Amino acid sequence: MSSLRGRLFAILLTATGLIWLSAAVWIYFGTHRELERVLDTRLQEAARMVNSLVGSANMTVAMAALPGSPAEAGGYERQLSCQIWSFDGRLVARSDGTPHGRLTEVRSGFSDRIVDGEPWRVYTVANETAGIHIMVGDRLGLRDRLVSELIKGLLAPTLLIAPLLGLLIWISLGQGLRPLRAMAGDVRNRDADDMSPIDAAHAPAEVKPLAQALNGLFAKVETARRHEREVTAFAAHELRTPLAGLKTQAQIAMAAEDPAVRHGALQRIALSVDRTTRLVRQLLALAKLDTSGPPPARETVSVGAIFDEITEAAPGAAPHPSVTLDPALQALTLQTSRELLTLILRNLHENAVQHMPADGRISWRSTASGRGIAIEDEGPGIPEDELALVTQRFFRGRHKSALGTGLGLAIADAAARQLGASLRLSNRVDRPGLRAEIELGG
Repeated sequence: MSSLRGRLFAILLTATGLIWLSAAVWIYFGTHRELERVLDTRLQEAARMVNSLVGSANMTVAMAALPGSPAEAGGYERQLSCQIWSFDGRLVARSDGTPHGRLTEVRSGFSDRIVDGEPWRVYTVANETAGIHIMVGDRLGLRDRLVSELIKGLLAPTLLIAPLLGLLIWISLGQGLRPLRAMAGDVRNRDADDMSPIDAAHAPAEVKPLAQALNGLFAKVETARRHEREVTAFAAHELRTPLAGLKTQAQIAMAAEDPAVRHGALQRIALSVDRTTRLVRQLLALAKLDTSGPPPARETVSVGAIFDEITEAAPGAAPHPSVTLDPALQALTLQTSRELLTLILRNLHENAVQHMPADGRISWRSTASGRGIAIEDEGPGIPEDELALVTQRFFRGRHKSALGTGLGLAIADAAARQLGASLRLSNRVDRPGLRAEIELGG
């Protein structure tokens, strides 16, 4: 059953029916047991009453003292029958409608017996003084019929009420599920660009988690779309300038007769190609980081091998600044994602290279915890008021580089968060420059 309303209706109706049926069974057995006790007590009282009358009156008066009169067909008027037998086996007296055969052979107390094909419940009192047995009994079939009629009286209203109960349950479910239909209508009637949150202030507690989950999804979609628009706009702007410059410098190189002018134009072309290549690579890395997927696979990674790779391929000014590497890092191995760690270290290294003087020094060190990596450069550092902003995409502060794109630190920060690490930036205190720490954790 695909309908939530129909499924709940079936569950509630079945549960209600089972509860009602269980109650009827409980009432049946409870009533039957209580009725047996009451009727047995009445048998005892009737037998004792007849016994007390036998000593002070004749048998006819004693029999007349029994409750009831001859029963009509299907009625309950004659519920008790009485026989008086002498100790020597003679029938002394009996009430109207009582079988001629002996009701029981038991000389005292309760007994069950089949008389003329019917089951009877009999109570016997022995009168030693008069030398007689007084037997009072009633038919068990009458008792069963009493209980059956009682149960029928209980079930008959149930059969009449069941359709009304089902209708009320169906209507109540419709009212209870109205917030879900309202939420579905709100989402269905939205424009494709409308990512505003659903108002769940007045929603039931059971519906609020769904509304909150949808609002979270809307926020993620809106963030992804904003990032996509930002990347597209930035790429269109940033690529237009170097491509135009490439064309201009190529034209200059082709038209120049002076070797120095031609060489200068070709150098500027190479620089522009480096910047454009890095920009495209960073945009692709950013797009990949924005794509949600499974957690990164972890493997045994040699940090020294990654440093060898990124220091050889790092673009930027020529000649490259001097790079020193802590021997502990060169021998360090980690269980982590090689792809993300390489992305972090490459962007931190390239960011340092872009802001360094040609004779500057870049130092890679191990942090005090032994699970972190720090890089220190000798560039201008970052103004204190911009430290919290430099990990935002496309942010380029007052100390921006000609080769900078405003993406390096943003990519390093995003990759660190995916790796479960943290990136901390601070200005050096011993000299001008920036210190970046990546704490990898366990």
